[in-house]
Amino acid sequence: MVFLFQLNPELVSKSNFNQQFILGITLVSAMGGLLFGYDWVVIGGAKPFYERFFDITNSPYLQGWAMSSALIGCLFGALSSGYFSDRFGRKLPLITAAALFTIAAIGTGAASQFTPFIIYRLIGGLGIGLASAISPMYIAEISPAEMRGRLVSINQLTIVIGILAAQVINYLIADKVPAGSTDEMILQSWNGQTGWRWMFWAGTVPALLFFVFSFFIPESPRFLAKSGNWKAANATLERIGGTEYAIQEQKEIAETLQGTGSKIDWKILKSKKVRPVLILGIVLAVFQQWCGINVIFNYAEEVFTSAGYSVGDMLFNIVITGTVNLIFTFLAMRMVDSWGRRKLMLLGSIGLALIYFLIGSSYFFELKGLAILVLVMMAIATYAMTLAPVTWVVLSEIFPNSIRGTAMAIATTALWIACFVLTYTFPILNKLLNASGTFWLYGLICFSGFLFILKKLPETKGKSLEEIEKGQ
Repeated sequence: MVFLFQLNPELVSKSNFNQQFILGITLVSAMGGLLFGYDWVVIGGAKPFYERFFDITNSPYLQGWAMSSALIGCLFGALSSGYFSDRFGRKLPLITAAALFTIAAIGTGAASQFTPFIIYRLIGGLGIGLASAISPMYIAEISPAEMRGRLVSINQLTIVIGILAAQVINYLIADKVPAGSTDEMILQSWNGQTGWRWMFWAGTVPALLFFVFSFFIPESPRFLAKSGNWKAANATLERIGGTEYAIQEQKEIAETLQGTGSKIDWKILKSKKVRPVLILGIVLAVFQQWCGINVIFNYAEEVFTSAGYSVGDMLFNIVITGTVNLIFTFLAMRMVDSWGRRKLMLLGSIGLALIYFLIGSSYFFELKGLAILVLVMMAIATYAMTLAPVTWVVLSEIFPNSIRGTAMAIATTALWIACFVLTYTFPILNKLLNASGTFWLYGLICFSGFLFILKKLPETKGKSLEEIEKGQ
């Protein structure tokens, strides 16, 4: 086979990459991230209205269930992503995720009772679970090492764009809520009866576009090689970087796949070589959620009204935080391949620990308004520049080729379990510990994450997936 002979690595590094092709298939795959972000955050803006519609404002447990129910779907979607991606490739699960997003967007907005609302949120969660595991993995597998960090970060960028789109659409759809409005007034308003439905329905357009475009992207060359289809793998690699690049990549891929078959040997996950990497991935995935930033997006009403803002002000503040999120994600994309993964992860964990201490103290001393808003924006900026994109980059590249789909599924499942626990428990923690104690708890978790990253996380920037695997 042609990939067996040696090529000069310097020649390969100077290959002319087909950046238009690479960027195109990256953007299509990353539409899963956009729908992930939109579906994940749209519920935060709709929350003040559907809670009145379904009469659950006095039940923190039903409120938590409404917000976190999609995470059950995420768990099953992420857990099944390993089987489907290793059995059928990366492309078909992306198409499936797009179909699930479309069904969920239509059905959630049409629900007239609480149970159907939850069912469609579960369906949307399945789509999120599949896309969250497979989109960054697919991008990593088609990306040259020199630009992998930036390309995988595009997935996080589209998540952030989806978040901001949801925030802006929610703000534009909702009529202004007069100060002093009672629950009954909000329920009988356009927002309470119809507006919240259009917030969900708006996600149908990008979901349908994702579904159509997904049919036109190629299968991952590393999955094709693992399945023995070297001819198709070579064709895709040649389109990415030319003949020399394709030969060198096939050679490295073949070396990492020696002695492995197309089926997963579950014993490999327990081996001395793989187990530490799997544990590292699981801990980082859990930490990305338990750092606590998602409560600001999902429970914006509680966070901002506790700081003295009205419901109308809250919707505008959410747009501000989404804009900050987008700006600092762009900054992360410029830094991830220069600063490296480890430095950014350390900066994010210690930075959030300090900011959460200040937010908790602000609530404790009953500071209102601008002080809370500024600190919240600082927290989102720190997260967007560090833990949000870099965690997905690290997860997409640290696992061996032969088990990447399954290992990524396990880590992503752990992430969504952690996210479910975070989202479900926030109303309960907020009631037991108040806002100050809750944010202090998140600060302690962030400091613990800093110590773990300092001790366990190696640097992976500038290395091919195969070089990372050989160094483990």
